[in-house]
Amino acid sequence: MAEHTVKAFDEDITRLRGLIAEMGGLAELGIQQAMEAIITGDEDLAQQVVERDKKLDALESEVDAMAIRVLALRAPMADDLREIIAALKIAGVIERIGDYAKNIAKRTGRIEGRARFEPLTLLPAMADVAAEMVHDVLTAYAARDPIVAREVIARDAKVDAFYDSLFRNLVSYMVENPATISSAAQLLFVARNIERIGDHATNVAELVHFVALGTYPNEIER
Repeated sequence: MAEHTVKAFDEDITRLRGLIAEMGGLAELGIQQAMEAIITGDEDLAQQVVERDKKLDALESEVDAMAIRVLALRAPMADDLREIIAALKIAGVIERIGDYAKNIAKRTGRIEGRARFEPLTLLPAMADVAAEMVHDVLTAYAARDPIVAREVIARDAKVDAFYDSLFRNLVSYMVENPATISSAAQLLFVARNIERIGDHATNVAELVHFVALGTYPNEIER
């Protein structure tokens, strides 16, 4: 491959990585602000999360277009091909994480009696674990670090345990306080979306492992 072609390919890869990093930063911010809006009832902040999701969609489209162009023009092989395919898949997963943050934010105005709603205090810890998974898996992607990727995968069990505990807690709360059923149902929806964020961070971690080593960590139990 000619030197100028190699340089152009390296620049394309760097640009793809930059776009993924930008998407990841927006998704992280969306999770944090969506949860803050849920806890505080800040509907203006929730709307910011909803509006910002459009930027994530645009960035995903940019990644798709660039990846397809690189595949067509550069015909990458082996490690380089894995890099491009993974970038395409990771962009789609991060876009979905952004969608979950948006869905959480949209529930902000549907929760009543926050000051007296005990289950609401349980969600931030769960969201913190999921948000940390997203942050760490993006760090692993930037460093091509399969060890950190495996650590993220293992941590998904903690998010699942949080969800199971919250589900039981919220169902019991609804039985004991029928007037809270509507709001509790919204919190169940929020908890489910946080659990899905953890699942998607795990998906990215598996792709990072694939880029780094050419294999998926199938031996790690989900």
